[in-house]
Amino acid sequence: MSYQVLARKWRPARFSEMVGQEHVLQALINALNSQRLHHAYLFSGTRGVGKTTIARILAKCLNCEKGISAEPCGVCSACTEISEGRFVDLIEVDAASRTKVDDTRELLDNVQYTPTRARFKIYLIDEVHMLSNQSFNALLKTLEEPPEHVKFLLATTDPQKLPVTVLSRCLQFNLKHLETSLIHKHLAHILQLENVQADEQGIWQLAHAADGSIRDALSLTDQAIAFGNGQIRGDAITAMFGSIAPDAVYQLLLTLAEQDGKALLKTIQQLAENNPDYNEALDAILNLLHQIAVYQAVPEALDPDNPDQQKIITLAGKFTAEDVQLFYQIGINSKADFNFAPSLKGAFEMTLLRMLAFQPQAVSGVTVTHTTGRPEITEKKPEPTRPASAPLNQTKEQQNQETRPEDTASTATNTPIKKCAGATASKITTPAAKETGSTAEPSSINCSLPDTNEDWIDFFHQLPLSGMTRNIAANCTYLKSGGDHLSLTLDESQSALLNESHSQRIA
Repeated sequence: MSYQVLARKWRPARFSEMVGQEHVLQALINALNSQRLHHAYLFSGTRGVGKTTIARILAKCLNCEKGISAEPCGVCSACTEISEGRFVDLIEVDAASRTKVDDTRELLDNVQYTPTRARFKIYLIDEVHMLSNQSFNALLKTLEEPPEHVKFLLATTDPQKLPVTVLSRCLQFNLKHLETSLIHKHLAHILQLENVQADEQGIWQLAHAADGSIRDALSLTDQAIAFGNGQIRGDAITAMFGSIAPDAVYQLLLTLAEQDGKALLKTIQQLAENNPDYNEALDAILNLLHQIAVYQAVPEALDPDNPDQQKIITLAGKFTAEDVQLFYQIGINSKADFNFAPSLKGAFEMTLLRMLAFQPQAVSGVTVTHTTGRPEITEKKPEPTRPASAPLNQTKEQQNQETRPEDTASTATNTPIKKCAGATASKITTPAAKETGSTAEPSSINCSLPDTNEDWIDFFHQLPLSGMTRNIAANCTYLKSGGDHLSLTLDESQSALLNESHSQRIA
């Protein structure tokens, strides 16, 4: 016996054998069991999701010799002949090849005659949207009031092209894309029955490539079996599709996480040696980023059968949620650049370099200031006699003086990000207070004098400063400390804001 392709060999013969589409099956099963039968059904959906298959099973249910039910026997002559495509009272029409009005009129001339053997004469019109307007007009009256022995089963991939007058005369069933996990499970079951050796990675790649279509999945499986000489392996599927290997996608994102530009370019060059489809490569990166984002938001949503599960978990720990969202947006926006770039490789490379360049840098114990693009210049002078970059001699009691309320600009963008780590308490008395004999009782600051710039950032959070004074202090850098004195330097770009009043308040 000649070989039969998987898509035909494993075509469902009963509703119970269908994969997915429960919303359609439930309605049809209930209608058949209650004998509430309409005269026209319209099945719409993308290719390979089961439109024609459901129509043929429905034809069996209507004409089974055991009676009308949702479970045809499958052994009577009507069921057998419908399965083999030779049932005389099931007229299948390819509307794409019979678009003329004369073809439709010829078809409808036999509607008035009763079925030869069956209970109903069934017209199954595939790709019905391809009929001409004149053909629809000829069909309209018959579709509205057909004889009792006639049923119309229409299938289309583009219901928007059907006239509203046709749509209103049919029960419409919209078939959905199938989930990748459903396709994977179905393929694994069929390959086991076919005794074909297959690894999980290869099956998942076929399920993803099917893009929601069972028929496409089975056709690709046939191709993969031939390519792999009777086996399905992940590396063979990658070579067959000319796509980017899952490990390569993981490696690209790993180099981004490590901010290693050299390794990133090296990995891209290794990909280029296999001449991949760069659009597909970017889609693979975006797909992995999407899975990472889902895992970060809802960890339990990660499919435990996903072969990339461990990679997703690892990368989710290396990227912040903001990183993932930024990379995804950069990738989506960069897809438009592929049409205008001098080369697809260059566009792909620039996309990843853009992700690397715009990745937020981790800041640890450093004051965040606005970058002007000019080198920073700091000067150290004995005392701040004019608004310029100068060290501020800061002592204990000056730090503890009562601050005045400021009504100047907010300091939200320039405050250090690290909080005080709980240093030992000490009282700091400034020389200025001693000289003037100030009677104000100094307050206690729960931080010791800083010895490093990081300690200064901790110390800064304990200072009772506000307004512009706090903004200036936030842009100061630790210089040195000794005894009860603390010396700071101010960035030259901020020096215009400094005056004697601010210096005294900081002190």
